[in-house]
This record gives sequence, C-alpha cells and structure tokens, in this order.
Amino acid sequence: MLAIRLDPEIEKRLEALAKKTGRTKTFYAREAILTHLEDLEDIYLAEERLNRPAKSYSAGEVKRELGL
Repeated sequence: MLAIRLDPEIEKRLEALAKKTGRTKTFYAREAILTHLEDLEDIYLAEERLNRPAKSYSAGEVKRELGL
C-alpha cells in the first residue's frame, strides 16, 4: 500500500485523464512508477559507482592475466 500527496493541479489532471479513458488514477500512478523505476535505479547505481570507483586495468595487464 502506498499513499502519495499530489499538487492539486496534478491531481486534477490525473483525475481528468482517468475519467476520459475509463482507467483509475491508481492505474496511471502505477504506470508512471513502473515506467521510471528502472531509470531511477540506474541513476542510483551509477552515482553509487562514481562514489566507489573500481580498479582499472591496462590492456597489457588484461592480456597478461588472460595469457594472450
């Protein structure tokens, strides 16, 4: 269960869309979250990675490690 507060203008727009399409406001809220959740997760992971950079290897080190 999730409860969110929306700006009155956004609430009005969401309600109008729901009425025009016969869908619920919950349907559109769920769709918006699902659409953007992956992007938000990617941003979080990228920021986390930038804060903890991994060791980098030169081409020579990789070749040596792989026996090439």
